[in-house]
Amino acid sequence: MESLLAEYLPILVFLGLAIGLGLVLLLAAALAAPRDPDPEKLSAYECGFNAFDDARMKFDVRFYLVAILFIIFDLEIAFLFPWAVAFGALSDAAFWSMMVFLAVLTVGFAYEWKKGALEWE
Repeated sequence: MESLLAEYLPILVFLGLAIGLGLVLLLAAALAAPRDPDPEKLSAYECGFNAFDDARMKFDVRFYLVAILFIIFDLEIAFLFPWAVAFGALSDAAFWSMMVFLAVLTVGFAYEWKKGALEWE
C-alpha cells in the first residue's frame, strides 16, 4: 500500500500546486480588477469600428460552412504528420491505407468545390 501511495505522490503534489496556483490567480485578479470601468471600455467594438447592428443578429450559414470545412480538413491533415514521421517504418498496408484516405479527402474536396461550398459571393 505504501508503494502505491508513493507512485501517486507526484500526481497529488501536482494537483495541489495546480489548485493552489489557480486560487492565487483568482484572488489576485479579484483584488487587482478595476471597480468602476470607463463606459468607453464597456462599449461594443469590432474590427476597429463601433458595432453597427444588433449583436444578436443571425449569421449567414456560409460562415458556419466555412468553419466546419476548415475543421474537417485541418483534422484530416493532422493525421498526415504522424504518418509522415513514421513513414520509413510503415508497412505496405499502412501506405495504401493512407493513399485511400487521401483519395477520399481529395474526392470530398472536389465535391465541395464543384458544389460551390468554397465560393464566397
